[in-house]
Amino acid sequence: MKTCLVVDDSSVIRKVARRILEALEFKIVEAEDGQQALDACREELPDAVLLDWNMPVMDGYDFLKALRRLPGGDQPKVVFCTTENDVAHIARALSAGANEYIMKPFDKEIVEAKFQEVGLL
Repeated sequence: MKTCLVVDDSSVIRKVARRILEALEFKIVEAEDGQQALDACREELPDAVLLDWNMPVMDGYDFLKALRRLPGGDQPKVVFCTTENDVAHIARALSAGANEYIMKPFDKEIVEAKFQEVGLL
């Protein structure tokens, strides 16, 4: 079973993402901020990361840069999931190593389509 790390400071978003991803047969690990997510990745790298941008302690952008520097950190597929929709944010995310980008609010169809695009389904 593939693992997805869901990183968002909103417990509601994490719960919605968990339901969607469990239905797609992912094991879920949750983190409330980028630092918790980085700590989780140091223990065990997930197959996928669903990543919010704006969070306390460490934001998604800084987490992504740190993840990609870890041994094997180039392997997880990272899908940014955020309200930031301007071209500059999207370009920064992709240049930092994001594989895909989706907007909040999201639904099962959007998540499933993006995970298929990056080869997770």
